[in-house]
Amino acid sequence: MVKRIQEPPPEARPGLCACLQQTLNSKVLHIHPLQFSLLLAMWSCHMALRRLQRIAAPLNIAGGLTSKAQREMSSLSRVYVTRQIPPEGLKILKESGQVQFELWDSDDVPVPRKELLQKVKGVDGLLCVLTEKIDKELLDAAGPNLKVISTMSVGFDHLSLEELKNRGIRVGYTPEVLTDAVAELTVALLLTTSRRLIEATHEAKTGGWGTWRTLWLCGYELANSTVGIFGLGRIGVAIAERLAPFKVKKFIYTDVAPRPELAKQINAEYVSMDELTKRSDFLAMCCALTPETKEICNKNFFSKMKKTSIFINTSRGGVVNQDDLYEALSTGQIAGAGLDVTVPEPLPTSHPLFTLKNCVILPHIASASYTTRNAMSALAANNLLLGLRDEPMIKELQL
Repeated sequence: MVKRIQEPPPEARPGLCACLQQTLNSKVLHIHPLQFSLLLAMWSCHMALRRLQRIAAPLNIAGGLTSKAQREMSSLSRVYVTRQIPPEGLKILKESGQVQFELWDSDDVPVPRKELLQKVKGVDGLLCVLTEKIDKELLDAAGPNLKVISTMSVGFDHLSLEELKNRGIRVGYTPEVLTDAVAELTVALLLTTSRRLIEATHEAKTGGWGTWRTLWLCGYELANSTVGIFGLGRIGVAIAERLAPFKVKKFIYTDVAPRPELAKQINAEYVSMDELTKRSDFLAMCCALTPETKEICNKNFFSKMKKTSIFINTSRGGVVNQDDLYEALSTGQIAGAGLDVTVPEPLPTSHPLFTLKNCVILPHIASASYTTRNAMSALAANNLLLGLRDEPMIKELQL
């Protein structure tokens, strides 16, 4: 079977679409059915392409949308996050639509210093944790764009506050949200140390659990005791509230000045530091690390404590002279110590304190509950975003 299509003169020869619309008259071309089908297919493709061109032209797909995306990206604040943070904080950053951020995606090791100095170049904001030293070197590396630092910690001794103040950089931190977790851990550490639970577990595991003995693994109980608190703040009060049901006889505290409103909550007595060391059966360090408190727990401090006393530190490792603490523990000047913080962190496994049965050392886990760490990360993220918008932070350090 043959199809006939009129062939137009060369000077009036139309495009492919018009060709197929010619009536089958006059002079004809003889075309095989397969050739005709091919022409129809080509015509369909041609028309589809024309439709796409008409649709794409006003949208400027090739360049317009890309340019828009680039403009949007350039308007976002650049942020570097120095550690893999808990999900709540990460979600806030991702959904804010305010920042483009990069993070050191590891929870096992800190970002290497050399890489940190590279990553902070040109950033507008920095979300860090207490393992990163934010000093002149880092601030110089970051450059003039950096205007907000948010630390996921209540402590800020890793920050060079004077440098930050001089550069007009705002600082957010995360107090209060970790009060309950730190208080719980402090009580747990106190009981673990005073009742010698680590020693007891070791004896049970290694065959030391023989016949019952009258004074074997005896410790010290809280009932009718005096508990001393060095630095009475929210955490100190929360610790006392948790210890009160153990029938503690007296709470005493020392601070830079009396704190009558807080002391009233736990019926605590304000005393001098000397009296605190002499009277306390259990002494908990709850102060910040400052030039005044650095290594304040030294040989003189421990020499005034009771030989039956238990020393607990969940504040900062720097408030303790660890050589003097080792001497006090090894000579029996004090009965035991529980530490959640040390200098350095982590404390080398070869450190003499690890050789003592009456010293319990934890790897700085006071705030390590899922609830608290998520709350800390959320607060740190919100502080950062508010600071970048030049709005008041939820919790901001006054430099």
